[in-house]
Amino acid sequence: MNKTELHQLQDYLQQVLGNTGLRVTPSSKDDEAADVSLGERKIAKINVDDEDGDRSFSFEMPVPVERPALEEYLRLLLENPKLKVVPRAKKSDSVELNSGSDFLGVISADDPKGKSFTFQMAILDYDLEER
Repeated sequence: MNKTELHQLQDYLQQVLGNTGLRVTPSSKDDEAADVSLGERKIAKINVDDEDGDRSFSFEMPVPVERPALEEYLRLLLENPKLKVVPRAKKSDSVELNSGSDFLGVISADDPKGKSFTFQMAILDYDLEER
């Protein structure tokens, strides 16, 4: 990822997740990845997806809480009261994360007992251009 993409991703995440403290920095392990931090804490990673000739990014954040605490955990972590966890139609192993009425991504269970989850959000190249 180049510096322009890192800045665009940071601006995008700050806007959609509602926290200006989010920082996107190059990954020390992979040129095609970035780390997302909040203060000193690394909270997520972003990977490049160049499949099908279109450049996009995959945001992935572990959420180390059980299902009943998902919404409160994310609201507190990101300091954004607009975040809402919404059930998915015909799915019991995952939920949606919305900011107000805007869909952000999917939170999927990492294990059958639902003791930990992963929030995944696709970021398309045109999402970054609109900023």
